[in-house]
Amino acid sequence: MTSASGPDADGDRRIVSDAAGVVVLGACATWSLITAAAHDGRPEGVLLAVLAMAAGYAAGRISGALLPVGAPFAGALAGTALTVAVPHLAPGPQIAAPLGHAGATAAVLTLSAGAACCAAWASPVPAVRFTLRLLAAGTAALAAVLGSTSGSVTCLAVLLCSLAAGRTRHRGAGMAALAAVAVLMTGLVWAIAARAVPAGFVAAVEGRLTPHRVRLWQDAWNLLGDDALSGAGPGRFGELSTASAQSLLSDDKPHSAPLQQAAEQGLVGVALLAAVFGWVLYALWRGPRPTPVALTAGAALTALAAIAAVGNALSFTAVSVGAGLLAGIATARPLTDESSSRTAGIPARGAGRTPAR
Repeated sequence: MTSASGPDADGDRRIVSDAAGVVVLGACATWSLITAAAHDGRPEGVLLAVLAMAAGYAAGRISGALLPVGAPFAGALAGTALTVAVPHLAPGPQIAAPLGHAGATAAVLTLSAGAACCAAWASPVPAVRFTLRLLAAGTAALAAVLGSTSGSVTCLAVLLCSLAAGRTRHRGAGMAALAAVAVLMTGLVWAIAARAVPAGFVAAVEGRLTPHRVRLWQDAWNLLGDDALSGAGPGRFGELSTASAQSLLSDDKPHSAPLQQAAEQGLVGVALLAAVFGWVLYALWRGPRPTPVALTAGAALTALAAIAAVGNALSFTAVSVGAGLLAGIATARPLTDESSSRTAGIPARGAGRTPAR
């Protein structure tokens, strides 16, 4: 079965994908309000993140349709410039640099590398593609210069995945592999929080991420046990966590997006967070862009999910906007014909067939 069945079928798929996004993001906002009302919580952070991602996605869809190469290129430059100009990427109205800004730096640079690689695949000019991939490699080098080892690794991983995407014939298999990576990373963090892994492994993680962060994860796991359905209420982790109260530099977050959802919004919140990631992968899978563009964006967003599983990246508005922007660009239907790209050997949307030679 091929996924390309004409303009009408494409339009129907886009309507389904967009409707699913509206439902999922709306459910996230609604559930945060419900749990906040039930536990006297503060849902503003969740609402801001939902709004930021929705705005970024809409902007990406518009700019990606108008400028399929220029929009991701501009996004890549904007991300690197933001990282250099505002290295701490303070979230919300806070002025002082909070604990955990390194995760936001790695996330923004990873999204920038993904945007540069998407722009490379969207261009039909080999010299332009090479230059844009050099930009992605330079983003990895910039991360290393800024001291973000994780950011350097994830940028290089996105670049390698993007190069491999050019030889991928089945988009669905690639998306399934990316989803499996995200699930594996999240499951590992949960296993550490639940003390279900050997002590030696926990010690190794503590050596890399500090014992304080592992204690924050364990506090989040304990809070989930108190109310597995709806959690303790959004924004309440800091006042209920022993490890957070003992730290002078605490930002009142467990530094793991899945565990924060679990602690503050219960298993329903975790399911909604997973649904957002699943919706993005679904939109990329069913989107109109060539397979390498979709898989590159999926790889960058999966790398972001891995960073967010062990850090505080999603608490930064710039990261939420960047994630939505990249997803929107990679799912937009360009107003210009991309047939020239396909004739260069790029698998078309939903490619389950051998690319054109």
